[in-house]
Amino acid sequence: MLIGSLAILVLAGFVGFAVISKVPNTLHTPLMSGTNAIHGIVLLGGLIVLGLGADGVLNKVLLVIAIAFGTINVVGGFLVTDRMLAMFKGKKTEKEDAK
Repeated sequence: MLIGSLAILVLAGFVGFAVISKVPNTLHTPLMSGTNAIHGIVLLGGLIVLGLGADGVLNKVLLVIAIAFGTINVVGGFLVTDRMLAMFKGKKTEKEDAK
């Protein structure tokens, strides 16, 4: 069972890399928004499971690690999306700054 699960994890990693590497730059921001929504749901699920009382210390440790990584991913995704959207905004001129 463990070997099968590890094989699925490795294959999913390869497929994910292959799919994401072929995404054009113009679609990156919408994809990032969708990924943030998915990771937000994962983060919420982890918090709910942790709050309902996960059995065992190992499960609690893994949940805390998953919540930390999910939080980092969501925050980083929003920062990257914000930075990309800022690139599409025009630069302000001195007249606009004076207003």
